[in-house]
Amino acid sequence: MNDSLAIWVAGARPRTLPAAVAPILAGCASAAALGHVNWLIALLCLLVALALQVGVNYANDYSDGMRGTDDDRVGPVRLVASGLASAKAVKTAAFISFGIGALAGLGVVALSGQWWLLAVGALCILAAWFYTGGSKPYGYLGLGELMVFVFFGLVATVGTTYVIAGQAPLHAWIAGTSVGALASAILVANNLRDIETDRSSGKMTLPARLGDRGSRIFYACLCALAAAGIVVFAALTGWTALIALLAVLLLIDPLRRVLGGANGPRLIPVIQSTGFAEIGVGLGLLVGVYLG
Repeated sequence: MNDSLAIWVAGARPRTLPAAVAPILAGCASAAALGHVNWLIALLCLLVALALQVGVNYANDYSDGMRGTDDDRVGPVRLVASGLASAKAVKTAAFISFGIGALAGLGVVALSGQWWLLAVGALCILAAWFYTGGSKPYGYLGLGELMVFVFFGLVATVGTTYVIAGQAPLHAWIAGTSVGALASAILVANNLRDIETDRSSGKMTLPARLGDRGSRIFYACLCALAAAGIVVFAALTGWTALIALLAVLLLIDPLRRVLGGANGPRLIPVIQSTGFAEIGVGLGLLVGVYLG
């Protein structure tokens, strides 16, 4: 991989991509529990989710870089703040990603016949941009974790189930709660690492508002919510879905680090491990339904 491509891949923040994959797997699990399978629509839903995740990462890089809030941070490379790419190029990359997601979403709508979902797709793109974009980004107001839970948890999971099965059953909302909780936990870990620099730059994320101790407790609660959701999902669809609890074991080390007071670079593995756990939950639910 040449240096230029490697820089753009790093700027896309691959460690966050599980937050896009897991809800699609969970949505397919709920659809399969209803007896419906459509792998073409599922793949298009996955493309939508991945494109939006990459788009929001580039948009975040652009907006934070322009505001100067990425000038002193630990973690993934920041393209604008580090000078590795121009602000215009990063903004263009964000819009291209959103465009790819929109085209894939159009395919989903055309195949499912649910044209009203175009409005939901537009809302998803707006939410992705205004996370750190615009004059009053909601990510700076402490609403980032909530919006991640809604869009990369409930909307992505229930939406996938709906376009495949034509229904939005309770177990789809529960599955969305499990993966959404872990998607939010990824963001909590990321923002926990940057509390002080965020506060000094005026970026009042939820961890910046909760403080160090409160954020660590909140992370643990999100992990517990994900596990509880698996149990409820299994109760509604079949107990073989409890196989997804194996993925929760991947949270042992992250919880030890978070509750043990790890900070700075020591929190970076937490983000990756939580992401793997989230994918494991989504895949476990899908495998569990098929085994049942």
